Amino acid sequence: MIKKFMAGVLIGLFLSGCSLTEEAEVKAPDSDAIEKNQEQAEVEQIDAVIQRILLRQDLFPVGSVPVPADNPMTPEVIKLGQTLFFDPRLSGDNTVSCQTCHDPNKGYGDGLPTMKKLDGTDGSRNSPTIINAGYYSTYFWDGRASSLEEQALGPIQNPDEMNQTLPELIAELKSIEGYNELFAAAFEDGITEENLAKALAAFQRLVVVKDTPYDQFLRGDRGALNDQEIRGLDLFVGKAFCVTCHNGPNLSDNKYYNIGLESGDEGRFAITGDPGDLGRIRTPSLYGITHTAPYLHDGSASTLEEIVDYYNRGGDNHENKSFFIKRFMNPLGLTDEEKVDLIAFLKALGGEPVIFTKPVLP
Repeated sequence: MIKKFMAGVLIGLFLSGCSLTEEAEVKAPDSDAIEKNQEQAEVEQIDAVIQRILLRQDLFPVGSVPVPADNPMTPEVIKLGQTLFFDPRLSGDNTVSCQTCHDPNKGYGDGLPTMKKLDGTDGSRNSPTIINAGYYSTYFWDGRASSLEEQALGPIQNPDEMNQTLPELIAELKSIEGYNELFAAAFEDGITEENLAKALAAFQRLVVVKDTPYDQFLRGDRGALNDQEIRGLDLFVGKAFCVTCHNGPNLSDNKYYNIGLESGDEGRFAITGDPGDLGRIRTPSLYGITHTAPYLHDGSASTLEEIVDYYNRGGDNHENKSFFIKRFMNPLGLTDEEKVDLIAFLKALGGEPVIFTKPVLP
């Protein structure tokens, strides 16, 4: 009976001019419609991510750099600061300038894992970039300076860096006619240690990266970041926990953490004497990050990929690793695709720092 029925169906299809193939083709899903639906789903997913990000209260575009009331950034002060920054005569042997370790063409760092001491041996810490230094509340990896002005005089007096005494430097500057003129134009009281610090700090406040695609995105330009970068930002504030420490308008909470590196660096402990501060280092900003390799305070990561891999596996296990870090780096569990997305977002923070050049020295 069934065989007779199927035979009848086939004969009917034949007589009607239809084939089984055509019938299958008629019922096949529309590939264009499927693709359109997938695209719409992706758009809706990204829109949801954007809305989730914009609801956060810890993400802000970089604004104007804070300027102390007693050190206004006048053209005369900035010109003096730029001249001093590039002058090797600030060092004891007249061979090392601020620019030596903070080269504009190397992301205002030196491109080395750790700084080179005057005797040619390696130091223990990476030379931190001065990009966006004006936004910090403390300075150096261990936070031993509380202002950019205080920081400016530190390397000059450090025996491993510039090895100069301030009285000797002031006397040398006073012996140079051109510096007498530059200081007189910038300050009423001329060449002093305080004015030396003010001029260097004022110039450094000009070294900024702030109008990145990320900043443009936060200001309302939804097209400033592509879909991959938006997914990376979603990871940054979510699964990867980056925003836990890298937050606020400079993407640094200005706090100190031991992230587990076995570098032997005492970190903040050397300043406070608090055992809880052993190995703790200040959170760096991420602005200009594509220009500032190698990374970490010991320069042990050469690429952004290495940085992400370090955090993704949970970091190393220093005896004083911050509980806060243990909680969030345990490990992260990012997939290969997620790591690529996160790195794409980090690269969107690179920006283009202004490249200052060496002026004619007096």
